[in-house]
Amino acid sequence: MLKKQIPVSLLLLLSIALCKAQDMSLTARLMERSDGNGKSGSLSIIQDPGIDSLIYRYILYNERLGGMEGYRIQIYSSSDKNAREESGRVRAEFISKFPDIVSYASFERPGYYKIRAGNYRTRVEGTKYLLMVRKVFPDAYLVPDIINFPDLNKK
Repeated sequence: MLKKQIPVSLLLLLSIALCKAQDMSLTARLMERSDGNGKSGSLSIIQDPGIDSLIYRYILYNERLGGMEGYRIQIYSSSDKNAREESGRVRAEFISKFPDIVSYASFERPGYYKIRAGNYRTRVEGTKYLLMVRKVFPDAYLVPDIINFPDLNKK
């Protein structure tokens, strides 16, 4: 009887350890900065632990997406025979007119070549740039897309 209880109890402990809730990161750790000069301050956040759990789940969700939900400006989309060459020409023209806005070329089945530009977190932010782009590319419009994480440390 004792021989049966030991393996069952070990199996139970092992399953409890594996079923433990996901490892959480505290919100205060997200706010830490290392300046390199040793002049970093401290931050104390007093809040419900459930908020930390939600923030951590949101971070994991965005990591799995490979970016975050946001908006881009679509300046070209076509499935014509010469769409590949035309998309390259349009992208080169866009880069020459707007060198500070990042552009992305993509191909989607069944044969659409698309040129999208920018990484905008909100529709308002994207609309501001859309108005500038429409002066050169009148058919441009804003589309929801998975965007790259913004560099928030940029000055």
